[in-house]
Amino acid sequence: MSAIQVYSEIGFLEGVILHPPGPEVENMTPKNAQRALYSDILNLSVARREYNQLECLLQKLAPTFRVMDLLKDILRSSEIREKIVKKACYNEGRPKLIDTLLDLNETQLAKQLVQGVPLERTTLSGYLSNEHFSLRPLHNFFFTRDASVTMGDRVLISRMANRVRDREAQIMQAIFDYHPRFRVQTINPNEEISGKDNISIEGGDLLIAAENITLVGLGTRTTSGGIDFLTKMLSVRKKKHHILVQELPSSPESFIHLDMVFTMLDHDSCMVYEPLIMKSNKYQTIQIDIDNGKVFSIRNVENLVSALASLGMVLKPSFCGGEKDTMTQEREQWHSGANFFAVGPGKLIGYNRNVHTLENLYQSGYEIIKSKDVIDSKTDLSTIEKYVLTIDGAELSRGGGGVRCMTMPFKRKII
Repeated sequence: MSAIQVYSEIGFLEGVILHPPGPEVENMTPKNAQRALYSDILNLSVARREYNQLECLLQKLAPTFRVMDLLKDILRSSEIREKIVKKACYNEGRPKLIDTLLDLNETQLAKQLVQGVPLERTTLSGYLSNEHFSLRPLHNFFFTRDASVTMGDRVLISRMANRVRDREAQIMQAIFDYHPRFRVQTINPNEEISGKDNISIEGGDLLIAAENITLVGLGTRTTSGGIDFLTKMLSVRKKKHHILVQELPSSPESFIHLDMVFTMLDHDSCMVYEPLIMKSNKYQTIQIDIDNGKVFSIRNVENLVSALASLGMVLKPSFCGGEKDTMTQEREQWHSGANFFAVGPGKLIGYNRNVHTLENLYQSGYEIIKSKDVIDSKTDLSTIEKYVLTIDGAELSRGGGGVRCMTMPFKRKII
């Protein structure tokens, strides 16, 4: 059995990688929040409490793995630790840190690679520096979706749009390359294209609609060059494949990835942010068709839902923020109201704060269940066909993402 297998967004979950927010989230101030890609700073204790609901819930439903545990496992090898440390330090212009980091044990090293290496004030330059860290903390790493994505039996390593997140992708590649649980074929754009190329592609923009259909967002985090790389990658196997590209607004920042406006819910349904996905607007939807290793068609299509229908996937849309009020739709989209994570067909996890979105799903036949009732074994999910498990998200949502953003599935049942 392959350790890696994702051919849809909704197959029953059999393995997922998580990273609970840690001190790296608090190693941020209002002065550097924007550089860290946040519009606000988070209260770690509240965020951890909310995230704990998600982790405990997923532990009830599927095998879960933490980034820090997997990283510590591979850092026990002196050869692997040297590769990881040298790559991180050279990439971030800190080669003098290499020997110091290599002297740490695997637990200490894993922490410093994720939580940051404090800047030593032993020189005048260090004393006068406005920086707090030699290697910056990975403030965004609890959004494990972004740095890598499982596509079939391979893992695409993201080429992050912002250099402050490069180390996240490096760590995820090391885990998939070296951990004995995986040792899978990884594909890294950084190893195949020039560092000067303006190319980026992030996991939040990639949705596996079906084995032969990939959805991808074109916006501030994934460029046209990134999608060209994806197209080339999917062409190699010389099978027929369809890529549906959705152009995204550059602002506000809640539109950073496709999964903030569109997610799959079931075989026959999806969640959409209606103003962008369904209504007439200036943002293009483009279909790229591949066959026998070549692109044979690129054309504009009406929208994602109609394009999927033409490819045999007829989906009924549910609506982020409901259908009646544009202001409510905007507010709930801002708080990741479209960002659902499926643990199986029609079996979802999302934030409880998006009440109009949840009401819309309830009207479509979904039972709305508090995560605590599942964690405490008060609810038997085996008797319920369609449900949404809700977690608190007052603090987590301020980080700019939802449950899909915080989960990196690496194995699902083929359905």
